[in-house]
Amino acid sequence: MKGGGNKSKVLRVKKEMIMKKAVLFIFSLAALLASCGDQSNAQKNAFEFKNWNECEALTSLTAYVEKAIDKKSDNYIEVEDRIAVFDMDGTLYGELFPTYFEYLLCAHRVLDEGKTFDATTTETAQDIRAGNYVDKDGIPMSMRHAYAQAKAFAGMTIAEFEEYVKGFMAYTPAGFTGMTYGTAFYQPMIEVIDYLQENEFTTYIVSGSDRFICRALASEACHIPYNQVIGMDVELRSTLTGEEDALDHTFKTNEDLIRTDNVLIKNLKTNKVRQIAQEIGKTPVLSFGNSSGDSAMHNYVLGNQEYDTEAFMLIAYDAARDYGDEAKGNAKGEDWKKADYHVISMKDDFKTIYGDNVKKTA
Repeated sequence: MKGGGNKSKVLRVKKEMIMKKAVLFIFSLAALLASCGDQSNAQKNAFEFKNWNECEALTSLTAYVEKAIDKKSDNYIEVEDRIAVFDMDGTLYGELFPTYFEYLLCAHRVLDEGKTFDATTTETAQDIRAGNYVDKDGIPMSMRHAYAQAKAFAGMTIAEFEEYVKGFMAYTPAGFTGMTYGTAFYQPMIEVIDYLQENEFTTYIVSGSDRFICRALASEACHIPYNQVIGMDVELRSTLTGEEDALDHTFKTNEDLIRTDNVLIKNLKTNKVRQIAQEIGKTPVLSFGNSSGDSAMHNYVLGNQEYDTEAFMLIAYDAARDYGDEAKGNAKGEDWKKADYHVISMKDDFKTIYGDNVKKTA
């Protein structure tokens, strides 16, 4: 009996030792996993901004993101709520050679291909080419262009229009060497998108330009999928609908969608806010723009009641490497600071704009 008792005691001690080792292993494993998580966050925040100089805007952005992804931070943001919105022209993409991509595209279509368009459309295209961006009959150039572009490309299928846009993207922009319209993106801002995506932010383009143009331009360069692009829209019609109302028509397998000359929305100012609410369904936490047309979007983001938010304005007025009026840019920068936006200076904050191989020629 005595020997049996000792054996039981030994077994009990062994079990206790095994249990202690198991508990120690579990704690060690938990600590290791936590360490891996911390290392993962550290790796994300070790993103190398190769095309930026040190500046307040970039420092503010990285500090914001570090807090947003840190679960211990009071400013932690759930992954599904990490939404950043970007204007396109003048924020991600060049607009000063000499004007917006979509304006140049419209003028090319109307004036260079031997096609006949109505007098108003032709006059708008001529004004674009002449740099005469004036209101006529109380209609601002932004809307004059929208109506002209809708007419210029009416009847094209979505695929045909995208092919046309990509064809124009292969041309060399006036005033530069070393790039095409398809590569005329601000490289530092592409890094911002990459950085945010690496930290699990969902990035949207919210542009005043045609949605389908933005899709063709930005999907590859900005790594933003088509369904995260919001822009100006024209009405689409199925090829077999005719005069029949779409509610009375059932789309068939042998049909396609074509563009019409009916402008549905010019996505500027408060229209940007409306479209974000309708298409995203959540208030973003970061906003990037470059003009007064983006202020409404910025203010909508800054009014987010759930999370801390930030808005950034790019002053794209570099006269040495691009075609900008620096005095005008500096004045705008002061205005944006008063509005509590972080100011990004293309001239001071960008090491390169389009890439080191791109040169201004005039």
